[in-house]
Amino acid sequence: MDAKARVKIGSFDRGGKSRDGAKADDHDYNPKTTVTPYGIFLPELDELFLYFTESKVTSDFIVDILEDFWLSEKHRFSDIQTLLLNQDNGPQNSSRRTQFMKRIVEFAHKHQVNIRLAYYPPYHSKYNPIERTWAILENHWNGNILDEVETALKFASTMKWKGNQPVVKLVHKTYENGVKLTKKAMAQIEKQIERLTDSTHEVFPNLGNWFIDICCSKTKVI
Repeated sequence: MDAKARVKIGSFDRGGKSRDGAKADDHDYNPKTTVTPYGIFLPELDELFLYFTESKVTSDFIVDILEDFWLSEKHRFSDIQTLLLNQDNGPQNSSRRTQFMKRIVEFAHKHQVNIRLAYYPPYHSKYNPIERTWAILENHWNGNILDEVETALKFASTMKWKGNQPVVKLVHKTYENGVKLTKKAMAQIEKQIERLTDSTHEVFPNLGNWFIDICCSKTKVI
């Protein structure tokens, strides 16, 4: 899972070449709006799910799209008991982001599926397989003018990753930034997760910030 950089919507030159002779502005000071693509990528199946938002990418947004994905696709994975979520350790989905941890714990209990959060350390996001799909998207729509949100969605839906076109959705909900729990409330969340702080690895003896297990069978603490 990962977000791409925000994309400015307007008659702007994005680089690349076009055969239709379309004219574009050579600056992008006043875009109509901006959208952020957020992707869920299944490497073994080469399937990509893209969610676009004009709102901020917050903890609630991330868990909401994960839930949308799981509700629509879980029938294909009835034997899966644990979801392994590989992510960058960003500010909105960090294991120390209280609202994200609250929502992801609620997700595990609600859908009765175990969660393992596996974070890439700083400067290692290039190893996240979803990063390569962003390059394909950029190459696909470069040379074209993304003058409307619908245009960006259309180009995203027609790109291909190893022969497969992505599922593309626009999220209309507006999200509030800065939502967080009190220390007391977060203490209750910590009781429902397991940070891998007792690793015996010679180089990485403490992985508590990078690997977190959430077991849905544990009794939910209120």
